[in-house]
Amino acid sequence: MKSPRKTTLCFLIIVTYSSQATLNLNLKSIVYPALLREQELAGEDPARQKRAVAVRPPPAPEFTVDIEVSFENASFLEPIKAYLNSLRFPVQGNDTDPATSILNIEVTTVCRPTRNEIWCSCETGYRWPQERCLPHLTCQEHDGSHAGSPCSCLKGLPPEGPFCQLQGAAVTLRMSVKLNVGFQEDLRNSSSALYRSYKTDLETAFWKGYSILPGFKLVTVTGFRPGSVVVAYEVTSTAAPLELMRKANEQVTQSLNQTYKLDSSSFHITYSNETKFSISPEIIFEGDTVTLMCEIEVPSSNVSWHHVERGFEVQNSSRFSIYTVMLNMTSVSRFTIYNITQEDAGDYICRLTIDVFAYWSTKKVVVTPIRILAQENMKVMCDNNPVFLNCCSEITANWSKIEWKQEGSISIPGISETDTESGCSRYTLMADGTQCPSGSSGTTVAYTCEFFSAHGARGSKDIKVTFISVAKLTITPDPISVSEGQNFSIKCISDVSNYDEMYWNTSAGIRIYKRFYTTRRYPNRAESVLTVQTSTREWNGTYHCIFRYKNSYSVMAKDVTVHPLPLEPDIMVDPLEAAIPCTSSHHIKCCIEENEDYKVIFQTGSLSFPAVKEVIGKQVCYKHNFKSNSVSCPENVDVFCHFINAANTSVRSPPMKLKLVPEENMTCHDPIIGVGEPGKVIQKLCRFSNMRRIPGSPIGGTVTYKCVGSQWKVKRNDCISAPINILLQLAEALIKSPSQDEKLPSYLKNLSISTDKAKLEVYTFPGSLGAIINILDLLSTVPTQVNAEMMMHFLSTVNVILSKTMLNSWKMSQEQKTNQSSQLLDSVERFSRALHSEDSIISQPNVQMKSMVIKSGLPTSYKQGFVFLDSDLWGNVSIDENELKYLQPESFIVTVAFPTLQSILDQDVQGKNFANSLVMTTTVSHKITAPFRISMTFKNNDPSGRVPLCVFWNFDLNNHTGGWDSSGCYVKEVTEDSVSCSCDHLTSFSILMSPDSPDPGSLLKILLDIISYIGLCFSILSLAACLAVEAVVWKSVTKNRTSSMRHICIVNIAASLLVADIWFMVAAAVHDHHFPLNETACVAATFFVHFFYLSVFFWMLTLGLMLFYRLVFILHDTSKSVQKAIAFSLGYGCPLVIATITVGATQPREVYTRKNACWLNWEDTKALLAFVVPALIIVVVNMTITVVVIAKILRPSIGDKPSKQEKSSLFQISKSIGVLTPLLGLTWGFGLATVFEGSNAVFHIVFTLLNAFQGLFILLFGCLWDQKVQGALLNKFSLSRWSSQHSKSTSLASSTPVFSMSSPISRRFNNLFGKTGTYNVSTPETTSSSLENTSSAYSLLN
Repeated sequence: MKSPRKTTLCFLIIVTYSSQATLNLNLKSIVYPALLREQELAGEDPARQKRAVAVRPPPAPEFTVDIEVSFENASFLEPIKAYLNSLRFPVQGNDTDPATSILNIEVTTVCRPTRNEIWCSCETGYRWPQERCLPHLTCQEHDGSHAGSPCSCLKGLPPEGPFCQLQGAAVTLRMSVKLNVGFQEDLRNSSSALYRSYKTDLETAFWKGYSILPGFKLVTVTGFRPGSVVVAYEVTSTAAPLELMRKANEQVTQSLNQTYKLDSSSFHITYSNETKFSISPEIIFEGDTVTLMCEIEVPSSNVSWHHVERGFEVQNSSRFSIYTVMLNMTSVSRFTIYNITQEDAGDYICRLTIDVFAYWSTKKVVVTPIRILAQENMKVMCDNNPVFLNCCSEITANWSKIEWKQEGSISIPGISETDTESGCSRYTLMADGTQCPSGSSGTTVAYTCEFFSAHGARGSKDIKVTFISVAKLTITPDPISVSEGQNFSIKCISDVSNYDEMYWNTSAGIRIYKRFYTTRRYPNRAESVLTVQTSTREWNGTYHCIFRYKNSYSVMAKDVTVHPLPLEPDIMVDPLEAAIPCTSSHHIKCCIEENEDYKVIFQTGSLSFPAVKEVIGKQVCYKHNFKSNSVSCPENVDVFCHFINAANTSVRSPPMKLKLVPEENMTCHDPIIGVGEPGKVIQKLCRFSNMRRIPGSPIGGTVTYKCVGSQWKVKRNDCISAPINILLQLAEALIKSPSQDEKLPSYLKNLSISTDKAKLEVYTFPGSLGAIINILDLLSTVPTQVNAEMMMHFLSTVNVILSKTMLNSWKMSQEQKTNQSSQLLDSVERFSRALHSEDSIISQPNVQMKSMVIKSGLPTSYKQGFVFLDSDLWGNVSIDENELKYLQPESFIVTVAFPTLQSILDQDVQGKNFANSLVMTTTVSHKITAPFRISMTFKNNDPSGRVPLCVFWNFDLNNHTGGWDSSGCYVKEVTEDSVSCSCDHLTSFSILMSPDSPDPGSLLKILLDIISYIGLCFSILSLAACLAVEAVVWKSVTKNRTSSMRHICIVNIAASLLVADIWFMVAAAVHDHHFPLNETACVAATFFVHFFYLSVFFWMLTLGLMLFYRLVFILHDTSKSVQKAIAFSLGYGCPLVIATITVGATQPREVYTRKNACWLNWEDTKALLAFVVPALIIVVVNMTITVVVIAKILRPSIGDKPSKQEKSSLFQISKSIGVLTPLLGLTWGFGLATVFEGSNAVFHIVFTLLNAFQGLFILLFGCLWDQKVQGALLNKFSLSRWSSQHSKSTSLASSTPVFSMSSPISRRFNNLFGKTGTYNVSTPETTSSSLENTSSAYSLLN
C-alpha cells in the first residue's frame, strides 16, 4: 500500500458482495488503493468459507473488497457510518449489473490525527495483525497489548498489507426464535416430511439473513419444541456485532413473517465461548477465600452469577461478594466466596445479558476438606526418651504454616519441625518423671496440629497422648519364712494403674504359672498378689514382681525361705490300723523319703514317746515299740508322729489306729500284717506289706486284708507299681511347682514312655490303673494351651490303659464301684479343650484324635471320620457351617474317639442298657453361648436289631459319678450298618441299645404294628357307623333341647375321634425307625392328633356338664343357641388354644415332637403334659359329675318313692359318661407309660389294644345303648317291631304312672331328656318348650 495522502481523516470499509457475472469494478476515483480478494466456497481461508446446509442450488460466489475512504472533514465519519448501518442488505445491483448484490458493508479501520500523529484504530471485533503490532508502532497509551500479540491501534497507516482483521476463531451462536403457529408432533421426528420442510425453509431464510455477519460460515436448525413452535438453531461466524445481528434478525423476520408468523421479539442468542473464566486458588480447601473471575469482551455491567446445584442467583452478602467493572471495552466480574464450605461446591455460571445476547460460561468448584493423618491415641512413658508426634496432610499443598498447641491438666511442651512442601510436621516430646508424677499417671493431654492455607483455610487434628509414669513398686515388707506345707503370699503394689503386662518371675527368669497370682487394677494404682497354698522346697528363692508398659519395666524382688518339712501325704505310717493284745507290744513307724534333720516324736492323747531313726537307702524311718500297758486296755487309740524342723514348725502324720484287745480272740497271726480276730478287715500300705516288689523301688497304694480262719487273705489289692508310683509323686509335686506349665511337656513325654515300658506292671498291680488316671486328672488341670506334641504324649498314655489287655483291670474297677472310667473321660475332655494346634491328627490303636481351627470369615463345615480296623468300629462326626459361624474365630474343635471305652464306662443306672459303638467326645476351646447342634454316625454292631438310643455321658448323674443320658439327643436314621444321631450340645457321645422297647424287627414289634393298623381301621369303621346311625335317627332323637344337645355331643365326640385316629395313622406312617423323619409332616400330624384327641375329652366334658346342668339347675332355662355356642367353644376352642400354645412354645426350639416318634415331646420339654393334664382333669370331673347325678337320682323327693323303671332310664346317660370316660382316660394312662424310658412291653400291648377299640366303645356306650336310638332304628327298619313297640308303649302308658306328670322321679327324668307329660304314642308332637316350663313349675311346687 502506498503512503496516504494528507488527509484529515480516512477509514476503510470492507464490502462483501456476490455476483453471477464477471467482476468488473472501476474504483480508481474513490479507492486508494484498492485490494480485491476473491473468496471461493472451497477457499483456503476458513474464516471466509461459505457452505450450503440445505439442499438447494449452489449459491453465487462471494467476494470481499477492502476500500479506503479519506475525508478532509472528520465530521463526515459518523453520518457515513450511520448511513451504512441504515442500509438493508442485501442491496441489489443496478441495471448495468443486476446479477450482483451487496451483502454487507462494515467499517474496519479509522485513522485520526492525534498529537501530530495519525493513529489508526480498529473497530469492534477487529484487530491489527500480530506482525504489525511492534512496540514502536502501537499506540501504547491507548492499547495495552503486549509485543507480539494483536493490537487495536497503530501509529500511522501501514504502507502495505492487510488492514484490521476479524479476530478469534469461529464462534457458534446458539439461538432460538418463536413461531406463532401450532406445534405438531411430527416436528419431534427429524425424519418426517414436516420436519424437513420446516428445516429447509427456515435455514434458507436464516442463511439469507445471517450471511451479513463477519466471518459467517453456516446456519443449522437443530430442533423444534412446543411453546407455539420454538425453533432452535445455531449460527457460526467469527463475530456478531449487535447492529449486524439486529439487521440480520430483521431480514429473517421479513422472510418468514408471512408464512410462519415469526415473533420478532423472541430472538434469543447465547454465547458459550466468548467468556474467560478463572478460579483461584486451584486447590480449594474448606475455609478458603475463593475468587471466580469472569471476563467478557462486551462493554456491559449486566453480569449475574448462578449456583447450578442450589438453583439460585448469587447476591452480595456476608459471605458472597460480586464486583463488576468495564476495562477497555471488556466486562470484568469478580465473585468472591469467603470461608467456603462443602455446600458451596458445585457448578457456577457467569452470565452477561445484553439485548438479545447472553454470554455465559460454567466452572465447577471442588471443595476439598482438609484431612490430616495422624495417630489419634498414644501412650508415652515419662522416662525422658524422645517420642514423636507426626501430622501430615492427605493432599500435598503449599501450606502457609503449621502450628502445634496442647491442652490438658499437665503441661509437657515439645519441639516442632515442619516441612510445608511435603505437608508434614513432627512434634518431639521428652517427658520425665518431674513433668508427670505418679499421681498424674494416666493423664491425657490433647496435642493439636493445625494447618493453615494461603487463602484462609485451616484444619486441625488432635492427638491424645496419655502419659504414663514409670511405676514405683512396693512389696510386702516383712520377711517371708515358711515351712513346707504352709501357705504364704506376697503383695506387690504399683503406684500407677496403667500397664501392658504384669507377671512374676523366679530369680532364674522362669515365669510363675498364672494360677498362683492375681492382679487387680484400681483408679490410681494396681496390685498383684502371689499366693501359694502349699509351699514346697521348690518355692525357696527370690521372686520378682514385674510391671511392664511397652519397653519399660518396673521390678521389685522378694526373698522367700522355705524350710524343709515333710508334707502330711508324704509321711508313710505303719500300721494304718492294727489290733494289739493287752499284754503285748507292737512296732510302729513313720517313714519319709528324705534324710533331713527332723525331730520326731510319737504322740497319743497327752502321751508322747521317743522315736528311733533308721535309714534304709533313700527311705528314713522313725520307729517306736508301742507297749499296750502304756494305756488302758481294752482301748482304741490314735497314734501320730510329729515332725519338727529347724524353724520349730511341726507336721502331724496320718493316724495309726491301734485297737487294744484281749489276746484270747486272736486267730490270725502274721509278723508283717499283725494279729486279728475272724472277719477282721484291715488296710496296710503296700510298701510295708508282704506284696512282691523290686528291692529298693517303693511301691504305693494300699492292700486290704481280711482274717479268714487263721490266715490273712487279700480282700482288695490297690497297690501301685514302683515306676507308676514315682510318676504319681512327680505329678503331685508338679501341680505345686511354680513353673508347672514349663515342666509339663517334659513330664508328659516321660509319662508316655514310662507307661509304655511298665505295661506288665500296670496289669500286675491293680492300683496302677487308678494311679495313671489320677495322674492324667492332675495334669488336665495344669495347661492353658496344649500343642500337638503334648497331646500326642497324653493320648499315648490313654492308649496304654485302654488296651484290651487292661480290660480285666477295668473290670475290677467296675466291680469296686469306682468312677475311674468317668474320671478318665473327663480328663481327656478337659485336656483337649486346651489344644491349640491347627488340623492335628493323632492315631493310636485305642484312641484317635482330629482337630480343626475356626478361621475368621465364612467357616467351612467340620467333618471328621474315625476307623478302628482291629475293633471293626467306625464313626463320623460333623458340624454344619451354619453352627460354626457362632463360634469365636481361632476356636479349636477337637474330637477324640475310643473303640474300647464303651465296654469300660459304667452301665446305665438301671443296669439294662449297654453301649455298643465308638465313644466320641467333641470339645471346643471357647465357651459356646448360642444353640449348637452336632451330628454323628456310628457303626451299628448290634445283630439283634434292638432300638438304638443316642446318648451322651453326663458327669452329673449318679451322684456326680457319671452315666449315660439321652437329653438333647435323638436318632435321625437307622440302617443295618449305621446309626445317625443329632445332639444339641458337645461332650462324649455313643448309642445304647434298649431291650425294653420292642425291637424293630422283633415278632412283638410286628404284632403291635398289625394290631395298631387293623385296630385303628376297626375303630374308624365303628365311628363312621356311629355317625351314620346318628344321621339316620337324628330327627327322631333331637325333638327336645336336652336330647338334641346330648346327641350333638355324641356326634362331635365320634367325629373328633374319627379324625384323630386318621391323623394317628398318618403319624404312625411318617414315623419309621429305618428312615429319617419328615419333620414338617411329623409336626403337623402331632398337632392334629393332639388337637382332636383333646376335642374328644372336651366334648365328653361338655356332655357331663350338660347332664349336671339339666339335673341340678332345674329352674334355669337357657336357649338352645346359647347352649350350642358354649358347647362348641368348650369342645373345639379350648383344645385349639392348648394345642396352639404348645406348638408355639416348643417348635421354635425344635422340641415339640419326640426325636424318635411323631408325638408330644416328654424328655426335653414335657410337652406331653399339655395333653395328659387336661385329659386326666376331665376324667376326674366327669366321674365326679356321674357320682353326683347318680346320688341325686337315688335320693327321691319328699313323699316320692323311686321306681325301678325310672332309675333304669336315668342311668342311661350316666352309663355313657361313667363307662366311656374311664376307658378313654385309661387308654392314655397306658400311652403315657410307654413314653418313659424302661417301659415294659405290656404297656405297649395294652395301649395298642385299647386304642383299637375306642371307636367301638363310642358306638356302644354313646350311641346304641340309647333306648330312643334303638326305638328309632326299629321304627325305621322293622314294621313288625314297630307295631309291637307301639302296643307296648300304649299299654305302659295306660297302666303304669311312672312317666306321668305326677311322679317326682318322672319329673327329674323329664328334665334330663326333655320329655313332659304322659308318654303316649298318640301325642308325640307336644310342644317342648311349654311342657318343659310346666314340668319345671311343678317340680318347684314339690
